[in-house]
Amino acid sequence: MVNLKKYNDVSKLFVIFLTFLFVASCSKQNYVTKIEGKRIPITEKENQVPAIENFIRPYREHINKDLDSILAYCPETLDKSTGKWQTTIGNLMADVTLTRGNLVFQAREKKNIDICLLNSGGIRSILPKGNVTARAAFEIMPFENSLVVIALKGEQIFEMVDFFIGEKKPHPLAGITFTIDKNNVAKNILVQGKLVQKETIYYVGTNDYLSNGGDNMNFFKKGVQKFDLEYKLRNILIDYFKEVDTIPVIKDVRITVE
Repeated sequence: MVNLKKYNDVSKLFVIFLTFLFVASCSKQNYVTKIEGKRIPITEKENQVPAIENFIRPYREHINKDLDSILAYCPETLDKSTGKWQTTIGNLMADVTLTRGNLVFQAREKKNIDICLLNSGGIRSILPKGNVTARAAFEIMPFENSLVVIALKGEQIFEMVDFFIGEKKPHPLAGITFTIDKNNVAKNILVQGKLVQKETIYYVGTNDYLSNGGDNMNFFKKGVQKFDLEYKLRNILIDYFKEVDTIPVIKDVRITVE
């Protein structure tokens, strides 16, 4: 018969021996405790490698030439700080997005975009007075957002207007007008000049971020249909600049307050 007691004692000693070897080996290992890095721009002369600079220069010059080519003229500076409910640059963004977006939407879906709603925070620069270049579009819209059309019922249009009033921000808006009464409630809400009907479907152009409920625009998530036009807002601006000589300063009243 096997002596179990002796066998167990040997097993215990063997386990203790292995544990000791493991601890000893671990104690000799070196561990990384700190990593440091330094950013070295390749445009800094003292850090330039001639071979790299010679390789990059033609591409940089080509890009700068495209970005700095004059496309149009702006008669006055457009920005988003001059207006409580509307701004000149916001009106331009919304109108241009609605108009050029419709070229794509009509061709693909045989439908019209009724409203355009963007976010004021998405506009990251002014459009200065003077010559307008493609670089201006990149500065105004540095993100990769594309145009999306959401089919909303009139009920959600009411929610959209309530959100707009509650935000108290001049979000770019086109295709819709309304009045804010003394109780801070909207009335006389018109889409393309007609009163909003609760069960009617309206096609609203916006960017892909907002279409998913970004910036708390959750009414977009209630849409009954969604169309991604795969048309970047920045490219919409550039295409518009190319087709006009002078940028209009749009000051028509879309939101009135009693």
